[in-house]
Amino acid sequence: TTGCAGRPELPILEQTGSRAAAQTATWLKTLLPADVLLDGEQHDAPAHHELEQQIVSSLASQGLLAALALEMAEVGVSTAKLKPSSTEAQARRALQWDDKAWPWTAYGPAVMTAVRAGVPVLGANLPRDQMPASMNDNKLDGQLPGPALKAQQQGIRIGHCNLLPESQITPMTRIQIAKDITMADTVHQLLLPGKTVVLLTGNGHADRTLGVPQHLRADVKAKSLQ
Repeated sequence: TTGCAGRPELPILEQTGSRAAAQTATWLKTLLPADVLLDGEQHDAPAHHELEQQIVSSLASQGLLAALALEMAEVGVSTAKLKPSSTEAQARRALQWDDKAWPWTAYGPAVMTAVRAGVPVLGANLPRDQMPASMNDNKLDGQLPGPALKAQQQGIRIGHCNLLPESQITPMTRIQIAKDITMADTVHQLLLPGKTVVLLTGNGHADRTLGVPQHLRADVKAKSLQ
């Protein structure tokens, strides 16, 4: 995800403090039950991060949060071995957090809310060392219907301000699809009956017709927040 083009806004709640938290809880009731909530954010929008923390807090306080999965960390890292009393430094270490790419000040509140509730936080993104193989994997081209693949390619162009050489569009689209598949696979492993997995990810990855929802099993009840 890049910061070139404007993204659609999440349904941001204007109130602050407990009133906002109460309104988030009420709003969530209209979305549940769901096996997974895909929270598609604009990475540089503070109000989105505030809402993410409220969603995690509301679900956790009701005992409904199965896990918090993150695009912001790679598959294989987890806070599962941490105690609820663990420090932010311990959580960052467990998740091998890259603060330059993803400012902890933005994501820490949601992460620590889950940790404090004893709910695991896990990386869900494609590991960086697998990206070169994904760029050359032509099988990924067949993972989306033709129109969706074309739309995904156009999204890559626009997301990079039409500055990418055309030769890079297909490899970059494959990475996007590989990331979506990896996040979907992670969600599948975290599902718990009667509870909800929350996936924090960029708006494009949460897209119902192009992103992670395309790679979820048909029996998974998913709600996308974009």
